Amino acid sequence: MTSPRPLPADDFGIYYVLAECTDHYDTCPANEAHENRPHFQGVTGLRNLGNTCYMNAILQSLGSISPLAEYFLSGKYITALQKDCSEVATAFAYVMTDMWLGDSECVSPEIFRSALGSLYPAFMKKTQQDAQEFLIYVLNELHEALKKYHRRRSYGKESVPRCCRKVIANETSIITQLFEGQLNYSIMCLKCESCTYKNEVFTVLSLPIPSEYECYLQDCLQCFFQQDTLTWNNQIHCSFCETKQETAVRASISKAPKIIIFHLKRFDILGTMKRKLRTDIHYPLTNLDLTPFICPVFRKHPKYNLCAVVNHFGDLDGGHYTAFCKNSVTQAWYSFDDTRVREIPDTSVQTATAYLLFYSCQPFSIPIKKCKS
Repeated sequence: MTSPRPLPADDFGIYYVLAECTDHYDTCPANEAHENRPHFQGVTGLRNLGNTCYMNAILQSLGSISPLAEYFLSGKYITALQKDCSEVATAFAYVMTDMWLGDSECVSPEIFRSALGSLYPAFMKKTQQDAQEFLIYVLNELHEALKKYHRRRSYGKESVPRCCRKVIANETSIITQLFEGQLNYSIMCLKCESCTYKNEVFTVLSLPIPSEYECYLQDCLQCFFQQDTLTWNNQIHCSFCETKQETAVRASISKAPKIIIFHLKRFDILGTMKRKLRTDIHYPLTNLDLTPFICPVFRKHPKYNLCAVVNHFGDLDGGHYTAFCKNSVTQAWYSFDDTRVREIPDTSVQTATAYLLFYSCQPFSIPIKKCKS
Protein backbone atom coordinates (compact mmCIF):
# COMPACT_ATOMS: atom_id res chain seq x y z
CA MET A 1 0.00 0.00 0.00
CA THR A 2 1.09 3.57 -0.56
CA SER A 3 0.46 6.68 1.48
CA PRO A 4 -2.69 8.58 0.52
CA ARG A 5 -2.17 11.59 -1.68
CA PRO A 6 -3.38 15.16 -1.08
CA LEU A 7 -6.65 16.44 -2.44
CA PRO A 8 -8.29 16.84 -4.86
CA ALA A 9 -8.06 13.96 -7.39
CA ASP A 10 -6.32 10.72 -8.18
CA ASP A 11 -5.18 9.24 -11.51
CA PHE A 12 -8.62 7.82 -12.26
CA GLY A 13 -10.56 11.02 -11.64
CA ILE A 14 -11.79 10.22 -8.13
CA TYR A 15 -12.49 13.53 -6.38
CA TYR A 16 -12.57 13.92 -2.65
CA VAL A 17 -14.97 16.54 -1.33
CA LEU A 18 -14.96 17.95 2.18
CA ALA A 19 -18.45 18.43 3.54
CA GLU A 20 -18.98 20.74 6.50
CA CYS A 21 -20.90 19.23 9.38
CA THR A 22 -23.61 20.69 11.57
CA ASP A 23 -22.89 18.57 14.66
CA HIS A 24 -20.85 19.75 17.63
CA TYR A 25 -19.66 18.40 20.96
CA ASP A 26 -21.38 15.33 22.32
CA THR A 27 -21.54 13.91 25.80
CA CYS A 28 -22.50 10.44 26.92
CA PRO A 29 -26.26 10.07 27.27
CA ALA A 30 -27.83 9.92 30.67
CA ASN A 31 -28.03 6.41 32.07
CA GLU A 32 -31.71 6.62 33.01
CA ALA A 33 -32.84 5.47 29.57
CA HIS A 34 -30.25 2.71 29.37
CA GLU A 35 -29.76 1.43 32.92
CA ASN A 36 -31.92 -1.65 32.34
CA ARG A 37 -30.57 -2.41 28.89
CA PRO A 38 -27.87 -5.11 28.66
CA HIS A 39 -24.54 -3.84 27.34
CA PHE A 40 -23.21 -6.00 24.52
CA GLN A 41 -19.62 -6.20 23.33
CA GLY A 42 -18.99 -3.85 20.42
CA VAL A 43 -22.21 -1.89 21.00
CA THR A 44 -20.65 1.27 22.40
CA GLY A 45 -21.21 4.89 21.41
CA LEU A 46 -18.41 7.32 20.59
CA ARG A 47 -18.30 10.87 21.88
CA ASN A 48 -18.35 13.66 19.33
CA LEU A 49 -15.30 15.87 19.92
CA GLY A 50 -16.57 18.72 17.76
CA ASN A 51 -17.64 17.83 14.21
CA THR A 52 -16.05 14.37 14.44
CA CYS A 53 -19.08 12.33 13.35
CA TYR A 54 -17.11 11.30 10.23
CA MET A 55 -14.44 9.73 12.44
CA ASN A 56 -16.97 8.02 14.72
CA ALA A 57 -18.83 6.47 11.79
CA ILE A 58 -15.59 5.03 10.37
CA LEU A 59 -14.38 3.72 13.74
CA GLN A 60 -17.72 2.00 14.34
CA SER A 61 -17.60 0.39 10.89
CA LEU A 62 -14.02 -0.84 11.31
CA GLY A 63 -14.80 -2.00 14.86
CA SER A 64 -17.64 -4.16 13.56
CA ILE A 65 -15.20 -6.16 11.41
CA SER A 66 -14.42 -8.98 13.82
CA PRO A 67 -11.11 -10.21 12.29
CA LEU A 68 -9.72 -6.68 12.57
CA ALA A 69 -11.05 -6.13 16.11
CA GLU A 70 -9.70 -9.50 17.25
CA TYR A 71 -6.24 -8.73 15.85
CA PHE A 72 -6.04 -5.76 18.23
CA LEU A 73 -7.95 -7.23 21.18
CA SER A 74 -5.75 -10.35 21.21
CA GLY A 75 -2.56 -8.30 21.30
CA LYS A 76 -1.27 -9.77 18.02
CA TYR A 77 -0.61 -6.26 16.72
CA ILE A 78 2.11 -5.65 19.32
CA THR A 79 4.67 -7.97 17.73
CA ALA A 80 4.13 -6.36 14.30
CA LEU A 81 4.43 -2.73 15.42
CA GLN A 82 7.00 -0.60 13.63
CA LYS A 83 8.65 1.47 16.36
CA ASP A 84 8.88 4.64 14.28
CA CYS A 85 5.13 4.81 13.51
CA SER A 86 3.29 2.93 16.25
CA GLU A 87 1.18 5.74 17.74
CA VAL A 88 -1.85 5.45 15.44
CA ALA A 89 -2.05 1.65 15.67
CA THR A 90 -1.65 1.71 19.46
CA ALA A 91 -4.35 4.37 19.79
CA PHE A 92 -6.61 2.34 17.50
CA ALA A 93 -6.09 -0.68 19.77
CA TYR A 94 -7.14 1.42 22.77
CA VAL A 95 -10.38 2.44 21.02
CA MET A 96 -11.16 -1.14 20.00
CA THR A 97 -10.54 -2.31 23.58
CA ASP A 98 -12.85 0.36 25.00
CA MET A 99 -15.56 -0.44 22.44
CA TRP A 100 -15.40 -4.23 22.85
CA LEU A 101 -14.25 -4.86 26.41
CA GLY A 102 -15.36 -1.76 28.31
CA ASP A 103 -18.57 -1.47 30.31
CA SER A 104 -19.44 2.13 29.36
CA GLU A 105 -22.33 3.15 27.16
CA CYS A 106 -19.93 5.45 25.26
CA VAL A 107 -16.23 6.25 25.15
CA SER A 108 -14.07 9.08 23.82
CA PRO A 109 -11.84 8.57 20.75
CA GLU A 110 -9.68 11.56 21.74
CA ILE A 111 -6.42 9.57 21.92
CA PHE A 112 -6.92 8.19 18.42
CA ARG A 113 -7.78 11.58 16.96
CA SER A 114 -4.69 13.10 18.55
CA ALA A 115 -2.43 10.35 17.18
CA LEU A 116 -3.75 10.69 13.63
CA GLY A 117 -4.02 14.46 13.92
CA SER A 118 -0.32 14.73 14.74
CA LEU A 119 0.34 13.38 11.24
CA TYR A 120 -2.58 15.08 9.47
CA PRO A 121 -3.46 18.36 11.25
CA ALA A 122 -6.69 18.76 9.26
CA PHE A 123 -8.24 16.08 11.46
CA MET A 124 -7.56 18.15 14.58
CA LYS A 125 -9.62 21.05 13.29
CA LYS A 126 -13.22 21.30 14.40
CA THR A 127 -14.47 21.15 10.82
CA GLN A 128 -16.02 18.20 9.09
CA GLN A 129 -13.87 15.99 6.88
CA ASP A 130 -14.88 13.48 4.22
CA ALA A 131 -15.43 10.04 5.77
CA GLN A 132 -14.08 8.19 2.74
CA GLU A 133 -10.87 10.22 2.75
CA PHE A 134 -10.50 9.68 6.51
CA LEU A 135 -10.96 5.92 6.03
CA ILE A 136 -8.15 5.79 3.44
CA TYR A 137 -5.77 7.63 5.76
CA VAL A 138 -6.62 5.32 8.68
CA LEU A 139 -6.10 2.14 6.65
CA ASN A 140 -2.81 3.40 5.25
CA GLU A 141 -1.45 4.44 8.65
CA LEU A 142 -2.43 1.11 10.21
CA HIS A 143 -0.72 -0.70 7.34
CA GLU A 144 2.46 1.36 7.68
CA ALA A 145 2.59 0.61 11.41
CA LEU A 146 1.97 -3.13 11.06
CA LYS A 147 3.54 -4.14 7.74
CA LYS A 148 6.01 -6.97 7.35
CA TYR A 149 8.38 -7.61 4.47
CA HIS A 150 8.53 -10.99 2.81
CA ARG A 151 8.69 -12.69 -0.56
CA ARG A 152 5.53 -13.78 -2.27
CA ARG A 153 5.54 -16.70 -4.65
CA SER A 154 4.44 -15.59 -8.10
CA TYR A 155 2.21 -17.59 -10.37
CA GLY A 156 3.94 -19.32 -13.29
CA LYS A 157 3.54 -17.68 -16.65
CA GLU A 158 2.15 -20.84 -18.13
CA SER A 159 -0.58 -21.39 -15.51
CA VAL A 160 -2.19 -17.94 -15.34
CA PRO A 161 -3.21 -15.71 -18.26
CA ARG A 162 -1.16 -12.57 -18.56
CA CYS A 163 -4.22 -10.40 -17.98
CA CYS A 164 -4.85 -12.01 -14.58
CA ARG A 165 -1.39 -12.12 -13.01
CA LYS A 166 -1.15 -10.53 -9.60
CA VAL A 167 1.22 -7.81 -8.50
CA ILE A 168 4.12 -9.32 -6.56
CA ALA A 169 4.18 -7.27 -3.36
CA ASN A 170 6.72 -7.56 -0.57
CA GLU A 171 4.66 -5.88 2.17
CA THR A 172 1.78 -7.43 4.06
CA SER A 173 -0.26 -6.51 7.12
CA ILE A 174 -3.64 -7.24 8.66
CA ILE A 175 -4.92 -4.39 6.47
CA THR A 176 -3.69 -5.92 3.19
CA GLN A 177 -4.90 -9.36 4.31
CA LEU A 178 -8.44 -8.11 4.90
CA PHE A 179 -8.99 -5.07 2.67
CA GLU A 180 -6.55 -5.11 -0.23
CA GLY A 181 -7.78 -6.16 -3.65
CA GLN A 182 -6.38 -5.76 -7.12
CA LEU A 183 -7.80 -4.35 -10.32
CA ASN A 184 -6.57 -5.38 -13.74
CA TYR A 185 -6.92 -2.90 -16.60
CA SER A 186 -6.81 -4.22 -20.16
CA ILE A 187 -5.75 -1.45 -22.52
CA MET A 188 -6.29 -2.01 -26.24
CA CYS A 189 -5.08 0.33 -28.96
CA LEU A 190 -7.97 0.89 -31.36
CA LYS A 191 -5.61 1.31 -34.32
CA CYS A 192 -3.27 -1.70 -34.12
CA GLU A 193 -5.44 -3.68 -31.62
CA SER A 194 -2.43 -4.51 -29.46
CA CYS A 195 -3.32 -5.09 -25.81
CA THR A 196 -1.38 -4.22 -22.68
CA TYR A 197 -2.28 -4.70 -19.01
CA LYS A 198 -1.95 -2.64 -15.88
CA ASN A 199 -2.50 -3.85 -12.31
CA GLU A 200 -3.48 -1.59 -9.43
CA VAL A 201 -4.16 -2.43 -5.80
CA PHE A 202 -7.12 -0.89 -3.97
CA THR A 203 -8.73 -0.80 -0.55
CA VAL A 204 -11.78 1.28 -1.51
CA LEU A 205 -13.64 1.19 -4.84
CA SER A 206 -15.25 4.53 -5.77
CA LEU A 207 -18.34 3.75 -7.81
CA PRO A 208 -20.12 6.18 -10.15
CA ILE A 209 -23.86 6.62 -9.75
CA PRO A 210 -25.58 6.23 -13.14
CA SER A 211 -28.95 7.73 -12.13
CA GLU A 212 -30.16 10.80 -10.25
CA TYR A 213 -33.24 9.13 -8.79
CA GLU A 214 -32.98 5.38 -8.24
CA CYS A 215 -30.70 2.48 -9.17
CA TYR A 216 -29.15 -0.73 -7.86
CA LEU A 217 -25.62 -1.31 -6.58
CA GLN A 218 -25.14 -3.72 -9.49
CA ASP A 219 -25.85 -0.77 -11.83
CA CYS A 220 -23.03 1.19 -10.18
CA LEU A 221 -20.71 -1.81 -10.54
CA GLN A 222 -21.65 -2.28 -14.19
CA CYS A 223 -20.90 1.39 -14.82
CA PHE A 224 -17.49 1.13 -13.11
CA PHE A 225 -16.43 -2.02 -14.95
CA GLN A 226 -17.82 -1.16 -18.39
CA GLN A 227 -15.41 -0.56 -21.26
CA ASP A 228 -14.39 3.07 -21.74
CA THR A 229 -12.95 4.63 -24.87
CA LEU A 230 -10.24 7.23 -24.34
CA THR A 231 -10.17 9.84 -27.11
CA TRP A 232 -8.79 13.31 -27.82
CA ASN A 233 -6.78 14.61 -24.85
CA ASN A 234 -7.18 11.30 -23.01
CA GLN A 235 -5.41 9.21 -25.64
CA ILE A 236 -2.74 6.80 -24.37
CA HIS A 237 0.68 6.29 -25.94
CA CYS A 238 0.85 2.98 -27.80
CA SER A 239 4.31 1.40 -27.70
CA PHE A 240 3.59 -0.48 -30.94
CA CYS A 241 2.30 2.51 -32.94
CA GLU A 242 4.84 4.73 -31.15
CA THR A 243 2.31 7.55 -30.82
CA LYS A 244 -0.82 8.41 -28.86
CA GLN A 245 -3.91 6.55 -30.02
CA GLU A 246 -7.54 6.14 -29.09
CA THR A 247 -7.74 3.33 -26.58
CA ALA A 248 -10.36 0.99 -25.13
CA VAL A 249 -9.94 0.34 -21.39
CA ARG A 250 -11.78 -2.24 -19.30
CA ALA A 251 -11.27 -3.07 -15.63
CA SER A 252 -11.80 -6.36 -13.81
CA ILE A 253 -10.99 -7.64 -10.33
CA SER A 254 -7.97 -9.93 -10.40
CA LYS A 255 -7.88 -10.27 -6.61
CA ALA A 256 -11.07 -9.92 -4.57
CA PRO A 257 -10.45 -8.81 -0.96
CA LYS A 258 -12.05 -10.49 2.04
CA ILE A 259 -13.64 -7.16 2.96
CA ILE A 260 -14.63 -5.01 -0.01
CA ILE A 261 -15.53 -1.36 0.58
CA PHE A 262 -17.61 0.63 -1.90
CA HIS A 263 -17.58 4.42 -1.93
CA LEU A 264 -20.70 5.78 -3.62
CA LYS A 265 -19.66 8.98 -5.43
CA ARG A 266 -22.49 11.20 -4.25
CA PHE A 267 -20.46 14.42 -4.32
CA ASP A 268 -20.11 15.80 -7.83
CA ILE A 269 -18.12 18.79 -9.11
CA LEU A 270 -18.74 20.24 -12.57
CA GLY A 271 -16.55 23.31 -12.96
CA THR A 272 -17.69 25.67 -10.21
CA MET A 273 -20.92 23.75 -9.67
CA LYS A 274 -21.12 21.42 -6.68
CA ARG A 275 -23.93 19.04 -5.89
CA LYS A 276 -24.81 15.93 -3.94
CA LEU A 277 -26.52 13.04 -5.70
CA ARG A 278 -29.39 11.83 -3.53
CA THR A 279 -30.02 8.72 -5.61
CA ASP A 280 -31.74 5.92 -3.75
CA ILE A 281 -29.28 3.07 -4.35
CA HIS A 282 -30.65 -0.38 -3.56
CA TYR A 283 -27.96 -2.68 -2.17
CA PRO A 284 -28.36 -6.28 -0.96
CA LEU A 285 -27.78 -7.23 2.67
CA THR A 286 -26.71 -10.73 1.63
CA ASN A 287 -25.33 -12.55 -1.40
CA LEU A 288 -23.90 -9.63 -3.36
CA ASP A 289 -22.62 -11.43 -6.46
CA LEU A 290 -19.33 -10.06 -7.83
CA THR A 291 -18.79 -12.98 -10.23
CA PRO A 292 -19.31 -10.90 -13.41
CA PHE A 293 -16.54 -8.51 -12.37
CA ILE A 294 -13.86 -10.96 -11.17
CA CYS A 295 -11.22 -12.54 -13.42
CA PRO A 296 -12.38 -16.18 -13.85
CA VAL A 297 -9.09 -17.61 -12.54
CA PHE A 298 -9.63 -15.97 -9.13
CA ARG A 299 -13.35 -16.42 -8.49
CA LYS A 300 -12.90 -17.91 -5.02
CA HIS A 301 -15.28 -15.72 -2.99
CA PRO A 302 -17.69 -14.10 -5.44
CA LYS A 303 -20.56 -13.50 -2.98
CA TYR A 304 -20.51 -11.00 -0.13
CA ASN A 305 -22.69 -10.03 2.84
CA LEU A 306 -23.14 -6.49 4.12
CA CYS A 307 -21.53 -5.78 7.50
CA ALA A 308 -21.53 -1.97 7.82
CA VAL A 309 -22.90 1.18 6.19
CA VAL A 310 -21.75 4.79 6.60
CA ASN A 311 -24.56 7.27 5.95
CA HIS A 312 -24.27 10.95 5.03
CA PHE A 313 -27.15 13.33 5.70
CA GLY A 314 -27.36 16.88 4.37
CA ASP A 315 -25.37 18.41 1.53
CA LEU A 316 -21.89 19.72 0.78
CA ASP A 317 -22.29 22.78 3.00
CA GLY A 318 -23.72 21.05 6.04
CA GLY A 319 -24.16 17.40 6.92
CA HIS A 320 -23.85 14.58 9.40
CA TYR A 321 -22.45 11.03 9.36
CA THR A 322 -23.86 7.95 11.08
CA ALA A 323 -23.17 4.22 10.79
CA PHE A 324 -25.18 1.00 10.66
CA CYS A 325 -23.18 -2.02 11.83
CA LYS A 326 -24.00 -5.70 12.30
CA ASN A 327 -22.75 -7.00 15.62
CA SER A 328 -21.07 -10.42 15.58
CA VAL A 329 -22.19 -11.18 19.15
CA THR A 330 -25.92 -10.51 18.83
CA GLN A 331 -26.12 -10.87 15.01
CA ALA A 332 -28.34 -7.77 15.11
CA TRP A 333 -27.97 -4.44 13.31
CA TYR A 334 -27.34 -1.25 15.29
CA SER A 335 -27.50 2.43 14.41
CA PHE A 336 -24.52 4.45 15.71
CA ASP A 337 -25.09 8.21 15.84
CA ASP A 338 -22.14 9.36 17.94
CA THR A 339 -23.17 8.48 21.53
CA ARG A 340 -26.70 7.46 20.50
CA VAL A 341 -26.92 3.73 19.84
CA ARG A 342 -30.01 1.69 19.11
CA GLU A 343 -30.88 -1.67 17.61
CA ILE A 344 -32.60 -1.51 14.22
CA PRO A 345 -34.42 -4.13 12.12
CA ASP A 346 -32.82 -5.47 8.95
CA THR A 347 -35.40 -3.55 6.91
CA SER A 348 -33.98 -0.23 8.18
CA VAL A 349 -30.45 -0.93 6.90
CA GLN A 350 -31.47 -0.07 3.34
CA THR A 351 -31.33 3.74 3.12
CA ALA A 352 -31.03 6.47 0.51
CA THR A 353 -28.30 8.14 2.61
CA ALA A 354 -25.71 5.36 2.19
CA TYR A 355 -22.23 6.68 1.35
CA LEU A 356 -19.87 3.79 2.18
CA LEU A 357 -20.74 0.08 2.05
CA PHE A 358 -18.65 -2.63 3.75
CA TYR A 359 -19.12 -6.22 2.51
CA SER A 360 -17.49 -9.43 3.74
CA CYS A 361 -17.12 -12.72 1.85
CA GLN A 362 -16.95 -14.68 5.13
CA PRO A 363 -19.18 -14.69 8.23
CA PHE A 364 -17.71 -13.06 11.34
CA SER A 365 -17.07 -14.88 14.59
CA ILE A 366 -16.98 -13.23 18.01
CA PRO A 367 -13.57 -11.56 18.59
CA ILE A 368 -11.38 -13.36 21.11
CA LYS A 369 -9.58 -11.14 23.62
CA LYS A 370 -6.09 -11.79 24.93
CA CYS A 371 -5.95 -14.54 27.53
CA LYS A 372 -4.54 -13.61 30.92
CA SER A 373 -1.48 -15.60 31.94
